[in-house]
Amino acid sequence: MYIHEQLNWPDLHWDAAKLAGPLAEVRHLQGRQIGRMQSLGFQLREEAALQMLTQDVVKTSEIEDENLDTLQVRSSIARRMGLDAGGLPTVDRNVEGIVEVMFDATNAYDLPLTAERLFGWHAALFPTGRSGRQRITVGGWRKDANGPMQVISGPYGRETVHFEAPAHERLEGEMARFLEWFNTPSPTDPVIRSALAHFWFVTLHPFEDGNGRIARAIADSVLARSERSPQRFYSMSSQIQQERKAYYDVLEWSQKGSLDVTTWIEWFLGCLQRAIQASEGTLQSILTKARFWETHAGQPINSRQRLLLNRLLDGFEGKLTSSKWALIAKCSQDTALRDIGDLVELGMLVRQEAGGRSTSYQLMMPKP
Repeated sequence: MYIHEQLNWPDLHWDAAKLAGPLAEVRHLQGRQIGRMQSLGFQLREEAALQMLTQDVVKTSEIEDENLDTLQVRSSIARRMGLDAGGLPTVDRNVEGIVEVMFDATNAYDLPLTAERLFGWHAALFPTGRSGRQRITVGGWRKDANGPMQVISGPYGRETVHFEAPAHERLEGEMARFLEWFNTPSPTDPVIRSALAHFWFVTLHPFEDGNGRIARAIADSVLARSERSPQRFYSMSSQIQQERKAYYDVLEWSQKGSLDVTTWIEWFLGCLQRAIQASEGTLQSILTKARFWETHAGQPINSRQRLLLNRLLDGFEGKLTSSKWALIAKCSQDTALRDIGDLVELGMLVRQEAGGRSTSYQLMMPKP
């Protein structure tokens, strides 16, 4: 029996005493991080929010085995935040769609969640009306024309059914009840409500595709509400992606269990705690980037040099060579060599020991 078949569904309950400690720890970490970020300047906070939302968008898609171009995601979010997106690539509509969903979920966290808003999110995720090659119902609840909505894995003919969602005929009433609960003020801590909203929505699985991404967007929206800020400086989706197997395992176990969802909420709180702790490294890299530009403020550099220096500061993969510079900056090899040579003279880049065709360069970071 699935949880939505229980007699008193959706009367979910949990052991508040068991969750009190993990919830207090998460709230402490949230408060400490918010306080730390408020002590920084506006520009650093915007950069941190941009980087974290970029991670959130990329990783929530990776959970569903969809790989997005990180630079396109960053470009789309930067434009929506009113930040300089110069040098970043143009963005395809699939990237724009998921960015629109995540941006609306966190920046408009205080707006009511309605069927129309959810339909808009779904349409943004599937702008062509297709999931892969298959045409799906977009901007409306699933129809179950091809049978019940099931979560399955395994090769064709030997599939394992992990979960079966409520039938189409129940959806309108079930979603109306979910949305009424979501929009009704409650004394329950918002972080707990974030876990409940995620679980409840993904259990209903109201769309033919995109349910996981929308469930995580809804959870992020409630987390933003818990902090009373559209800016969050951690990525829950990044942590879920790292713990993907455990995420699916605890969902499946809870969806086949009783109406007591303590285990799910306990896992959610632990994952959130680890997400906040993991963000410290990213935030430190942002501070390092700020210190680099403060040290070199006023240096006469061109737009190509600024673009490549920022790429290095954001974590350039592999070694930077003149040929890679020319490719990324869309310039000639001679121009790339002049750009690099100028930065070496300014003390912003340093040449690695290997020479000839293997010559590469790295940032010269300012001393603390």
